[in-house]
Amino acid sequence: MNLVFFDIECASVHKTTAKICAFGYVVCDEKFNIIKKEDILINPKGAFHLTDRRGEKGLELPYDYAEFKKHPPFPAVYSFIKELLEDKNNLVFGHAIMNDVKYLDLETLRFHLPPFNFDFLDSQIMYMTHIKDFSRQFGLEYITESLNVTFTPHRAADDAYATMKIIEELCRLRSVSPDKLAADLGIRCGRIRNHNIVRPTSEEFEKFIKEREAARELRSRNRTQFYIFLSRRKRKKSGPLCGQVFTFSRNIEDDVDVSIPLVQRIYEEGGAYTQKLGDCTIYVCEADDSTVRTKNARQIGGMHIIDTVSLREMLKND
Repeated sequence: MNLVFFDIECASVHKTTAKICAFGYVVCDEKFNIIKKEDILINPKGAFHLTDRRGEKGLELPYDYAEFKKHPPFPAVYSFIKELLEDKNNLVFGHAIMNDVKYLDLETLRFHLPPFNFDFLDSQIMYMTHIKDFSRQFGLEYITESLNVTFTPHRAADDAYATMKIIEELCRLRSVSPDKLAADLGIRCGRIRNHNIVRPTSEEFEKFIKEREAARELRSRNRTQFYIFLSRRKRKKSGPLCGQVFTFSRNIEDDVDVSIPLVQRIYEEGGAYTQKLGDCTIYVCEADDSTVRTKNARQIGGMHIIDTVSLREMLKND
């Protein structure tokens, strides 16, 4: 069995089109001895319009863009790519591979070619599962920096090589062969069949998703409960806190066991509560809070920022 690592660069990507300009791949044996490493340049048959994931600032590919026009378009290399990825003797990997699989699929639709049908694994999911951290997307540059792997970002063959080095290191750390790595991590392969794409995942990742969704649902319920409380409660028109307008951080608001009793006491002392930062005089957050609302509050002058301990002292003294 051989291992195939691939990466794709596109001249432009839209919802229904992805104009591939480079297909880079590395083929190696199960000991990670490289058999072939190649960058296949492709005429994208379209202009270059490169943006980041948010569609904002442009990206620069490490190629001479004029060089792409000298190469044939995707249909000329389609058969080779299809045979490489669909060979049952090859185990296919990519990094954040869902994008690349979608690009291949979109190109078959654009040029009216038969769809791809192969299984694949994602080094990004494997790495996140290994370190048990799904809180962010780990890019090739971040991971390979710790592995002392030198490569040229966005050069397709080099990105494929960097992916290979990640898998090699995971195999070394977990003392397993490449064909056993997925099972060792509890990984389920992704697949594409007749334009239907299923993403690779892991038991740990699915558990994280379920816990994250449960936490979101709880925050949503608590936020609704807090909003209803604010709409129904009336503050006193006088008291030691008259003239003071409070705002809590999101984290405190969402903890209704804390936020509702505190706002109740603020109202009893004549204070007011608002969710508009510009209207508040006292903002309440914990010292380690780094949410957007708290960052904005710290940039706005004219308000006093305290934590819940200080607020309770204030309420007790009043």
